[in-house]
Amino acid sequence: MGGGYEAPSLYPKLASHPVGKPIQRIYEDRLRQFTGGGQYAGQNLLSKMYEGRASGGDSVKLSVYSPPDLTRPTFKDATSHSFKATKVGESFGPSWSTHWFKVQLKVPQDLLKKKQLELHWDANNEGMVWTEDGVPLQGLTGGGERVEWVLPKNFRDGKEHTFYIEMACNGMFGNAPGGDSIQPPNPNKYFKLAKADIVAVNLEARQLSIDFWIIGDAAREFPNDSKERHHALQICNRIMDTFIAGHGSQDSIIKCREIAKEYIGDVDPAKVYESDKDPTIFAIGHCHIDTCWLWPWAETKRKVARSWANQCDLMDRYPEHRFTCSQAQQYKWLEQYYPALYDRVKEKVKQGTFQPIGGSWVEHDTNMPSGESLVRQFLYGQRFFESHFGERCQTFWLPDTFGYSSQLPQLCRLAGMTRFFTQKLSWNNINNFPHTTFNWVGLDRSQVICHMAPAETYTAEAHFGDVKRSESQHKSMDQDSTSLLVFGKGDGGGGPTFEHIEKLRRCRGVSDKTGLLPRVKMGDSVDDFFGRLEKKADKGTEFVTWYGELYFELHRGTYTTQANNKWNNRKAEIMLHDIEYLAAMASLKASTKGSSSTYKYPKKELDEMWENVLLCQFHDCLPGSSIEMCYDDSDELYAHVFKTGKRLLQDVFAELGFTETATEPAALNTLPWPRAELQKVDSEYSLLEGSMGLGEVKPVANLDIGTTSVKELSEGVFQLSNSKLKLTIDHGAITSLYHVHADREVIPKGQKAAQLVIFDDKPLYWQAWDVEVYHLNSRQELPGGVTEIVEDTPYRVSVMTKTKISDKSWAKQTISLAASVNAQNSYVDIDCEVEWHETMKFLKVEFPVDVANTEASFETQYGIVKRPTHYNTSWDMAKFEVCCHKFADLSEHDYGVSILNDSKYGFAVCGSLMRLSLLRSPKAPDAHADMGSHHIRYAILPHAGPLGEETVRKGYEFNYPLRMVKTTSNAREVLNAIQLEQESSQKDLILDTIKLAEDSGRGVIVRIFDSLGSQQWGTIVTSLSIKKVFKTNVLEDDLEELDIDGTDGKKKIAVKLRPFEVATYRLQL
Repeated sequence: MGGGYEAPSLYPKLASHPVGKPIQRIYEDRLRQFTGGGQYAGQNLLSKMYEGRASGGDSVKLSVYSPPDLTRPTFKDATSHSFKATKVGESFGPSWSTHWFKVQLKVPQDLLKKKQLELHWDANNEGMVWTEDGVPLQGLTGGGERVEWVLPKNFRDGKEHTFYIEMACNGMFGNAPGGDSIQPPNPNKYFKLAKADIVAVNLEARQLSIDFWIIGDAAREFPNDSKERHHALQICNRIMDTFIAGHGSQDSIIKCREIAKEYIGDVDPAKVYESDKDPTIFAIGHCHIDTCWLWPWAETKRKVARSWANQCDLMDRYPEHRFTCSQAQQYKWLEQYYPALYDRVKEKVKQGTFQPIGGSWVEHDTNMPSGESLVRQFLYGQRFFESHFGERCQTFWLPDTFGYSSQLPQLCRLAGMTRFFTQKLSWNNINNFPHTTFNWVGLDRSQVICHMAPAETYTAEAHFGDVKRSESQHKSMDQDSTSLLVFGKGDGGGGPTFEHIEKLRRCRGVSDKTGLLPRVKMGDSVDDFFGRLEKKADKGTEFVTWYGELYFELHRGTYTTQANNKWNNRKAEIMLHDIEYLAAMASLKASTKGSSSTYKYPKKELDEMWENVLLCQFHDCLPGSSIEMCYDDSDELYAHVFKTGKRLLQDVFAELGFTETATEPAALNTLPWPRAELQKVDSEYSLLEGSMGLGEVKPVANLDIGTTSVKELSEGVFQLSNSKLKLTIDHGAITSLYHVHADREVIPKGQKAAQLVIFDDKPLYWQAWDVEVYHLNSRQELPGGVTEIVEDTPYRVSVMTKTKISDKSWAKQTISLAASVNAQNSYVDIDCEVEWHETMKFLKVEFPVDVANTEASFETQYGIVKRPTHYNTSWDMAKFEVCCHKFADLSEHDYGVSILNDSKYGFAVCGSLMRLSLLRSPKAPDAHADMGSHHIRYAILPHAGPLGEETVRKGYEFNYPLRMVKTTSNAREVLNAIQLEQESSQKDLILDTIKLAEDSGRGVIVRIFDSLGSQQWGTIVTSLSIKKVFKTNVLEDDLEELDIDGTDGKKKIAVKLRPFEVATYRLQL
């Protein structure tokens, strides 16, 4: 056949040699040889990381001062002492001690011209580098992490330079005895100084190691059927072959980096982020520092300084680095104890690289603090950020807190924040939370836009896999595909390292040069990220909604652990409520025209008390998950709070004319409704009654009050009765509770209420934190011992039963019934004294009731949350232990039973069984948690009708008893100056707080909320000379002016609240 001319093929005619298919598994496993330790470390890239090293001799001279008694002296104090010579290889301790090293460093001649000189210091504990004149420069972590400090350029003059290193004898996670970090700390750990070297770093080798790290991850983690994975494996093996061929020379290392660029591009400058390709993952540096946990507060203060100094240094070296950190308390500590470093941080804040976030005083627990405490977390936090940095926070930041109250969306909005970030629900151990980005809707229908990082961590190591998971685990792709990647060493502090930032540059390089990996970007803020989400919502994107609490399906034991700490919290909140109300009224009295009083509202002292209480509400302190040292600290702080509060009460009592020498008794009522109680006064019962402010004290002998009786029916069986209730107690447990007016038996036949029960309590791992559902299978009743009558008067009767828990522990339950007053409903009052010395046991008290409902109600902050009483689904069963405040209630349409308490937070309702959690006994991280004596009060309140204002008010009254005072003056008008009036059919509004405004001269703040979930109307009535009234947010910014009606002596302001609304009003005088 004929045809045109064809050029000869370039394809070889003959095979030159056999070529096999690479065995992928073998070539992947080979990659470890290049950067790993072990038998090849002397031949691989590790052997080329450093160009020179000097230690000891004239190069690095060390001397040390070891302060006595575990003290932590300031720089000035420490450096005023004599130092003694020391050397590498010596050990320092014990745990929690501090040692100051004077380092006299002289760079040897052969290292002076090296490109990068660093001090490598490693004693396997934390430290801080200080200048000779006392400026903190950088933190050190130890144990091979963050052991380097880049030497200043002026150290290259061949002369000796002096600086200091402050050694803290604890690791990043405290002083756990072995590999289990949550075990109680070993008090006698010693730390060997293993390294104190001047090191010349081969920067090209260091950079190549990170190139190889990321490309190697691509070779392992990209899908097996992707070309990108196979390409990465080829690149890595070419790098290794090139290194070997060049005998590991510097030229070969540079050639290896050129090969790496084929996969990742040029990643050395921050310009890698300047491509025009849209990112979907926004990386933000973060350093979560638990304000206390496995270390005490004193160490946290140093962790803050170490960690934030590191970040300031990284910002100088990496222009794309943005770092965010929350907790106003930590900023305040930095300002107090490290002013030079605080100024450096403040400058970075101005530049926009160091970004305060969160808006709260600490990253607090949100389950157990009162509503007012949550308000003050925001009030004190936002005021601090605004006064120190010129801006309030827009994003509420709680990555590590153990569940989120259903009132947080409303309070966030009222504190000027529309956004919320967390990730903790990724720890759920029963159900997977279904959303990443969503609208979180609170009790009152307020909403915030919420994002939960799909990488499911707030301490990401900026690995290839972290970036990959930020997309693969994203659950809200239908609405938005972007996500936050929060990276940096955390919990114990530290924050991002240079390696984190370098790895992220390479991840971006992979995305742009090769593809398949989601595109990451540094340089934006968290607010930039949320701002884009809000713009999408504004343009019509409908993010999915989640209504109600974000219940955390783990760490349920934190509602109960460290009972004394929780008791302190409840009592401190109550004390602050009372002082603010009384002091506000007294200061207004003192400021009236013609008054000679010098009394002033104690704003400074109240601020200090509040800041201390808010600090103790940190999410590892109040929940009970810290080491024993932390509770020594919190006990001391609470003692100071109570001492200050007692003094402030004495001062305000004196101003109001309450003195021991006065003759007129009066009942002090700090709650905003009329009430009456029987109390013993001088060993005789009197009736204390009255509206808010001062009421009367009346001897009961002349009053028409019902009586009580007690009688023994048979051995160990007693009957207590008044005009409302009749109960039978059989060997310490209530076997019958008959509600007279309702003609209803409360206790199911054959069951026992006020029955103490004990459970085996061994969670899967987190002892202080967790109680698992299987603990319910180990229930054991504790049989009561001898019961005896301990009070038998016409006005109150009581029987006491001592119950043996074990050879080491016992409980005394005193069940009392008081006479019914003014036709009020009665409750069964139970006082429980416990001596507790158990190991991994859980003590509870049970109340079976003849009431049926698929939901029970639990008091939460400013409202009620309803939860299932059944286990229909795994979501229902997950709530086998929940949080409540002053009461829990199980009601039918026309009848119910409430359980009140004075200091407890853990509760469960299973079917018709109500169960209050009393005490736990975990042994980690505090080996002595809850050991000792406890005094607990709880009560059974049967009621006609569904849950209503009666239970809400009784819950308050149970915690805020009337107080008998003696007065020589008429303070009634002063204390009654502000009242809340409601129609008789509407009594759900609670006037919760009266205080002076935060800023002097702005009048009085009144906070009201709807307690039960219906639209409510009310009237603020005041005798104060007010000029204007404004509705405000919780930061006390005016929102709208309200009308004032009435006369000068009785002015009225009509208010209307939506269901569960929290409303704040400012009365301008």
